[in-house]
Amino acid sequence: MSGRPIPFTRDAFPVLRTIPTRWMDVDTYGHVNNVVYLSFFDTAVNAWLIENGAIDPRTSETVFLVVETRCSYFSELVFPDDVTAGIRVARLGGSSVTYEIALFRGEAEEASAQGSFVHVLVDAKTRRSVPIDEARRSLLASITV
Repeated sequence: MSGRPIPFTRDAFPVLRTIPTRWMDVDTYGHVNNVVYLSFFDTAVNAWLIENGAIDPRTSETVFLVVETRCSYFSELVFPDDVTAGIRVARLGGSSVTYEIALFRGEAEEASAQGSFVHVLVDAKTRRSVPIDEARRSLLASITV
């Protein structure tokens, strides 16, 4: 083990998007439940892909499926916080992409949580992996660190 990660800072991310917390996100301990953080990851990445024309979940012949997630927690998120998700690509493979995502509470400069998220591009019908086409590769490369 390499030890506990150091929180990322907001300026390390080329894409930032705001996600409001919801009342239902909070658990009996009064903070956003740990499983919701992964939902924030999924929402941030897929909204960015959809907004940039990389996928349309209803009509695309190929779609990205999550095959791995990881998250480290540093400080609590609570309702009614706005969360800013930072997104960047750490690795771009033949049919897969590894994102690094950080969640910032409000205007905080250090991440409350951060992790990685691996997508594999698959045929929507067969669910077999397919190579990432040049248009998507170019889009993903634009936020690669």
